[in-house]
Amino acid sequence: MKVVFMGTPEFAVPVLQTLIDKYDVVCVYTQPPRPAGRGHKMTPSPVQQLAEKYGIMVRYPVSLKSESEQVLFQMLEADVAVVCAYGLILPSGILNAFPMGCINVHASLLPRWRGAAPIQRAIMAGDKETGITIMQMEKGLDTGDILMTQSVPITETTTYGELHDSLSSIGAKLIVKVLDKRPTPTHQPFQGVTYAEKIQKEESIIDWTMPAEMLNAKIRALTPYPKAYFMLNGERIAVLATTVKGHRPDEGLKPGTVLDNQLTILCGLGSTLQLDVLQRPGKNPVKREDFLRGFLIKEGTVL
Repeated sequence: MKVVFMGTPEFAVPVLQTLIDKYDVVCVYTQPPRPAGRGHKMTPSPVQQLAEKYGIMVRYPVSLKSESEQVLFQMLEADVAVVCAYGLILPSGILNAFPMGCINVHASLLPRWRGAAPIQRAIMAGDKETGITIMQMEKGLDTGDILMTQSVPITETTTYGELHDSLSSIGAKLIVKVLDKRPTPTHQPFQGVTYAEKIQKEESIIDWTMPAEMLNAKIRALTPYPKAYFMLNGERIAVLATTVKGHRPDEGLKPGTVLDNQLTILCGLGSTLQLDVLQRPGKNPVKREDFLRGFLIKEGTVL
């Protein structure tokens, strides 16, 4: 089977590796190299790096809308295109170029969490499960027919990083089953549609007026990247793990007040949250006890 792969971030790498191991990957499409690191050196995407390791042709057009780009795509004469976190909208000339069309590996149980950030939004919303959907692509945003799914639980400690890696691995296994078995597509339900908006920079700032359970979920959804944080003494302190501790009587204290020497923080509706793992700029993440040895935060401080 001749396959074209379209993907960009680390999440897509296991999927591409599986396709390389089993099929003839004739070309890889990805996002162009971007500035990265302290030197802002132009760096190829993780997908491009893997493709070049195997000597596979790589293309990174900024758009696929032009007729010339679509003709180049059609000339590959592949059987199918597999898409996983690519980052460009696919026009009809791309979607209909090959006999099996374009098949998408999506990190949610569609129709819940269509869009850009399904893993983070599922954790933030307090969902108890999510999963991978393999979908036949069409013009709409993640609206195509479902070919196969697999669910995974979201626990009270699940982080974005853990769920990211788990779903990436599952996606790599499911795409092979779909390409080999070619299951009958089923329409997505009309009920239960939600949209996973892209994570904005300002969402990383901790809002202590949120109830502790919601704040705990948000922190897990932003760990290990981009990391939730608060500012204190001019430093940006990232929080990577917390524990919900319960409620306390209204004593007129402001949300964000440090309640003890164990970094228990008053949150919205009288709920409390203990900060378990923190990180100062340029330092490694450390447990609460080690953090407090080098950065004392006194009881009564308002974060």
